[in-house]
Amino acid sequence: QVQVVESGGGLVQAGGSLRLSCAASGSIFSINTMGWYRQAPGKQRELVASITSDGSPKYADSVKGRFTISRYNTKNTVYLQMNSLKPEDTAVYYCNYLEVVTVNLEYDYWGQGTQVTVSS
Repeated sequence: QVQVVESGGGLVQAGGSLRLSCAASGSIFSINTMGWYRQAPGKQRELVASITSDGSPKYADSVKGRFTISRYNTKNTVYLQMNSLKPEDTAVYYCNYLEVVTVNLEYDYWGQGTQVTVSS
């Protein structure tokens, strides 16, 4: 079992910055992907950014150039640096931990979420 805990959300004005942190603990698999998703009221959860255990990042088009994802493997921790925040970034942000055991078998775990609110 894996436990995932996020922190770092808050209220910020448009143009400001926040850094989210996520720590995974428990039975950590060596090959994994950690990432951030967000969900705004009335909308489906969407991928914001992800990073593999080898350090390869991916970003949603809406955050490219503004957000940076990084990880510290020794502590199984992932960070999301969010700059130039916009009101449309307002959402609950969820950390995700994904294990790729085989090409046909994956396990994933979710944190409880942290609220990010960007005022205009």
